[in-house]
Amino acid sequence: MRKVAHILRKTALLAALAFAAPLAGGVSAHAQGMAAPKLGNSGGKLRGDKLLVEANELIYDNDHNTVTARGNAELHFGPRTLQADSVRYDRASGRVFAQGNVRLTEADGGVVTGERMELSDDFKTGFVDAFRGQQTVERRAETVRTRFSAPRAERLNGEQTSFEAGSYTACEPCKDNPETPPLWQIRAKKIIHDNETHTIYFDDSTLEIAGIPVAYLPYFEAADPTVKRKTGFLTPRFISTTALGRGVSLPYFINLAPNYDLTITPTLLSRQGVLGQAEFRQRIDNGFYNIRLSGISQTTPSAFLPSPLGAGERDFRGSVESQGRFYINDRWRTGWDLVGVTDKWFLDNYRIRNQNITTDYFREATSTAYLIGQGDRSWFEARGYYFKGLSSFDWQKQQPIVAPVIDYDKRINGPAEIGGEVRFQANITSLTRETTQFQGLPRTSSYLFSPSVNGVSFPLYQTCTVFQRGLCSIDGLAGTNTRASAELSWRRSFIDEWGQKFTPFAYLRTDAFFTNPSFSGYQNDLAPQVAKIDDGFAGRVMPAVGLDYRYPFVANFGALGVHTLEPIGQIIARPSETRIGRLPNEDAQSLVFDDTSLFEWDKFSGYDRAEGGVRTNLGGQYSVVTPSGWYTNIMFGESIQLAGVNSFRRGDIANVGLDSGLETRRSDFVGRFQVSPNQNITFITRARFDQSDFHVARLETGATARFAPFLPLTVSAFYSYYEAQPLLGYSHYREGVTATATYNITPNWFVSGSLLVDLTHYLDVRNTYTDALSAYLSNPIGTVPTYQNPGRFYLSGASFGGGYQDECTTISLNYINSPIATATGVRERNQTVLLRVELKTLGEADLRQNVGTATTADGIATVR
Repeated sequence: MRKVAHILRKTALLAALAFAAPLAGGVSAHAQGMAAPKLGNSGGKLRGDKLLVEANELIYDNDHNTVTARGNAELHFGPRTLQADSVRYDRASGRVFAQGNVRLTEADGGVVTGERMELSDDFKTGFVDAFRGQQTVERRAETVRTRFSAPRAERLNGEQTSFEAGSYTACEPCKDNPETPPLWQIRAKKIIHDNETHTIYFDDSTLEIAGIPVAYLPYFEAADPTVKRKTGFLTPRFISTTALGRGVSLPYFINLAPNYDLTITPTLLSRQGVLGQAEFRQRIDNGFYNIRLSGISQTTPSAFLPSPLGAGERDFRGSVESQGRFYINDRWRTGWDLVGVTDKWFLDNYRIRNQNITTDYFREATSTAYLIGQGDRSWFEARGYYFKGLSSFDWQKQQPIVAPVIDYDKRINGPAEIGGEVRFQANITSLTRETTQFQGLPRTSSYLFSPSVNGVSFPLYQTCTVFQRGLCSIDGLAGTNTRASAELSWRRSFIDEWGQKFTPFAYLRTDAFFTNPSFSGYQNDLAPQVAKIDDGFAGRVMPAVGLDYRYPFVANFGALGVHTLEPIGQIIARPSETRIGRLPNEDAQSLVFDDTSLFEWDKFSGYDRAEGGVRTNLGGQYSVVTPSGWYTNIMFGESIQLAGVNSFRRGDIANVGLDSGLETRRSDFVGRFQVSPNQNITFITRARFDQSDFHVARLETGATARFAPFLPLTVSAFYSYYEAQPLLGYSHYREGVTATATYNITPNWFVSGSLLVDLTHYLDVRNTYTDALSAYLSNPIGTVPTYQNPGRFYLSGASFGGGYQDECTTISLNYINSPIATATGVRERNQTVLLRVELKTLGEADLRQNVGTATTADGIATVR
C-alpha cells in the first residue's frame, strides 16, 4: 500500500482554479490520492493545449487568486515541461513563477535551467535568473550539444532568448569542478538566440580559451547547431607566403535553395591582388554535382619562376573543377571528376586543395568520367581519363589521354553437363600520347632540359643516353593505341573421399591491337632504334587448359590447435605468347613475383601481356590455428616452365619480365611466413630466393600491432630489400624502412608520426656524381661537380604531429618533410607545417605554411 500511495502522489493531477470550489483563506491540500481536472487561465481557456500539473502538495490561495505546487512540481503545456521545487501560478496575470532547481524542457529536446523563472502560462515568454541552457542536435552521426549561461535571460514568445552578460560554448562542463571555465567559450555583453531564424547574435564579445581572452569580436553572428545551411560568412582563412604576400580569404555562403547553394570566396593578397573563387553545388533526386572556379590576374608574376619551372610569364592564372555523382537506378550510376588548370603550379602556389589530390608526396590531378553497372554476378565499367601532372618534373606531353576504358565481368553457373562456374571478361582500352617516354638502362642522368635557379640545376624530362635495345626501354609509346580483349573461362572443383581437391579449368583469351605509333616530333623518331613496333592491326589468341591440385592433411591437437599441411600443384598448358616486344605495354608493367602471384593463371598484371607456354606451379603451405586465437601460416613454392617460349625471358618494349625471378626455366623460390598471436598483432615476411644459390633477391618483413585496450598504441614497421635489376633500370640494390605510429596519450590527446628511411640513397648520389663528373671531364664547362655524401641513413620522408580532440574542439599540428630531387642527387626538402583548429558549431581555421630556406622547384622564384 505504501508503494501504491507513492505512485498516486507522483501522478495525481491538481484541480484547476477555474473549476475548483472556492476555498476561504489560504488552504493547503495534498495531492496524494486526488484525481483533478486541468488548469485553465483566468478566462477559463488556454490557447490550444491545457496546462497540466503534477506535484506532491498544492496550496490554494483564493484571496490572491493563486495556486502553488510544492515538492517535485511538474507542469506540462503541450510539448514543453517545467520542473521545479516550487511553482506558483497567478490566475489574474496568467504568469507562472518557478523556484529551486528549475528545469524547462523544450519541444526540440533543448533544456533550460535556472534558480528562478517567471514565465507566461504557455512557457514561451518570461525571465530566467541564473540561466543555463543546453541544445542537443544529431549531426552527421554525432551528437552536438551547445550551452548558454547568463545571470539573467529573457524569453520572447518562445522565438527569441536574450542573455545579458552571457556566455556560449559547445564544451561540456568539468564534472569534478563545474565552475572551471570550459576549453573555449564566447563571452558577450549581450547574446540573442533567435529560434525562428536559428541564428545566434553576439554583441561586444570576446573569445576565451581556458578562461583567458584571446580575441575581441565587436559583433558577429553564427547559425545555431540545428542549421546545416544558412547564408552568411564562413570562417576566414589567413595566408602568408613570400610569393603571395599576406592575405585573407573571406568565404561567403549563399543558401539559394534547400538543394543548391553558392559559395563566393574573395582572397585579398598583398603581393598578387585578388584571387576570386566560386563554388556552386546542387543535389538532385538521384545525385549531386558541383562546379568550382578560381582565377586571378597577378600583379607580380615575377614572384614565380619562368617556364619551364614556373608560370612567371603569366598574368592570368586559374582553374576549373567539377564533381558529379548520379544514381540512375539501383544497378547503374554515372559521374565525373574533372579538373583543368592554366598551369601545373597554380593549385599549389595558391594553396588550393584539389579534391583529387590526396597527398603532398604525389601531386597529380586525375580527371575522369564514368558509367558503372553492377548486377548480382556481373560488373560493367566505362571510363575516360585525363592525367595532369602538377610537378615541374612532369612533362604533360608524355601523359596519355585514355578513352575509353571499358571493363565487363560476368559469372554464371556452368551448363548442367559440366557444372562449375563460367566467367566472361572483356576489356577495351584506347589511349593517345604525344611524346614517347624513354627510360635509360640503367637509369641515367640524361635529361632533355636542365634549367638552373640560383645556381641549382633542375633536370627535367628523363630520357636515354643511348637509344638501343638493352640500354633503353619505352615506358609509354607516342601515338594512338587501342586494344580489345575478351576471355572466356571455366573451372570446377571436385573433392574425393580421401579429401583431395581437384580443380580443372580452361580459358580462351583473344586480343586485337590497333596500333598507330607516332615517329615524328621530339624524340619519337628514335623509338624504332629501341624496339620494332607493329603498326596497324595485330591479333593474339591464347587458349589454355589446366588443373589445380590440393591435398590438405588436418590434425587437431586440442589446446595446441588445428594443424593443416597442404601440398599444392598446378599445371597449365597453352601455346607460346606471340609478338613479344612488338606491341605496346601500358597496363602490364607492375610485375611482382611473390607468394600472392605464384598460383595465378596469368602472372601479368594487365591485358597488354598474356603469359604463354606450358608451366607448372608447385608449392605448399602449413598453418596452425589454436583455440586462444594464435594463427601461423608458412608457404613456399616455385614456378617451372615446361615447354614453349617463356614469356618472362624475353622483355617487351618496357623490359617487363626481365629480372623478375621468372625469366629462367625454373623460377626463383617464393615464400611467406606469418604469425598472428591474436587479432591485434601480425608479423609477416615475404621473400624471393634466387634459384641458383638461394640468396635473397627480394624481402619484405614487418609487423603491425594494435595494443588496445591495454595500451592505446598502434604501430607498423616494415623493412624492404630488392636486389639490383639493371635490365629494369635499377643498377644497385634498394633498401629502406617505413614506420608509422599513433599513440593516444589520453582519450583526448594523441601523437602520430611516420618515417621513410632510404638506406641506399647514397648510391644514387654517388652514381649521379660519377655521371656528372664524366660529363664535365669530356666538356669542362661550368663548375666542377662536388660530391656530398648524404650518409647511410637518409630520411627520405617524414611526418610528425599531434593534437587534441573532444566534444567541442579539435586542434592538430603536423609537420611534413618530403624530398625534391635535383640534378646533383641531393634532395632538397619541402617542409610544410599544417595547423588546424576547429571550434565545433563556430567554424574551423587552417594554416599551411612552408618552412625552410631552400629554393624549390614548385614554381616559386623566392624563398617562402
